[in-house]
Amino acid sequence: MSVLEKIKQPLFWVNFAKVAIPFFIIVTIVSLLMASFSDIFSGDFTKVAETNFLNGKWKNFFGFKVVFSAVYGFYITNKKM
Repeated sequence: MSVLEKIKQPLFWVNFAKVAIPFFIIVTIVSLLMASFSDIFSGDFTKVAETNFLNGKWKNFFGFKVVFSAVYGFYITNKKM
């Protein structure tokens, strides 16, 4: 079955969501821990926000992760169906 035939099936998108959403959450948590480990565990969430999210930094922080998770979810779902 070709990729175009697979993406027309609702089951494809259900499986895509089952892969992409948890992967996005895991990548986000790992990235936050790598970037702000000491600030998170010291409870300085203002510093975490300044480092990762304020002044438009959230676009870069989440943008790559959304695209990467979507590509990974699409690849894995296509491979397994």
